[in-house]
Amino acid sequence: MTATGSVKAYKGMGMEGWIAKWYASTTLKRVPEFQRVAVRVAAELPSQSRILEVAPGPGYLAIELAKAGNFEITGLDISETFVGIARENAARERVRIDFRRGNAAAMPFENDTFDRVICTAAFKNFFQPVKALEEMRRVLRPSGKAIVMDLRKDTPLSAIDTYINCSGVNLFSRIFMKWTFRGMLLKRAYTIEQFGVMARQAGFTRIRIEEIELGFEATLEK
Repeated sequence: MTATGSVKAYKGMGMEGWIAKWYASTTLKRVPEFQRVAVRVAAELPSQSRILEVAPGPGYLAIELAKAGNFEITGLDISETFVGIARENAARERVRIDFRRGNAAAMPFENDTFDRVICTAAFKNFFQPVKALEEMRRVLRPSGKAIVMDLRKDTPLSAIDTYINCSGVNLFSRIFMKWTFRGMLLKRAYTIEQFGVMARQAGFTRIRIEEIELGFEATLEK
């Protein structure tokens, strides 16, 4: 068995074009959730801390982090469409965030750069998941933490259906989301045990992984 068990890393491309724009529109309804995460993360950090969000997509969490404290925030996404959308959203909200295009497995940052690295709902899509975790650890400052939140592979379909039905999106989006979860996302996702193995392979020794709604939240300390 490999580090990821029978699950193979996703080998597709980042979301571009209309699918990225659809995702941005649908995910906008999750802003209250991003606000709660941002407030929690901000409470742990001193002013002027450096935060990296890996795969920020349309940038909603990064924007809420910018509103929650005086931080230097960077977003790195492989999708050119998402980078453009995130920059537009940040300008509209009048917050300063450095959104740039790049690969999570080969980050364009120096060692020991960030106090926090955050990745939500994207890790399952990485082509080189262990390498991405190695990069997160490399760019973290000593005692810095990476927070990874994602879908859990063993999440029941009934829980997913309930979440989507209560999401407030239109009928087409609900149907498309259910198809996406069943046909793609659950196949790409990892169990808590699989993620823990990869985190240790990447060099993290202080690892805490908790089960959350539909997924897991991992805190990895350098």
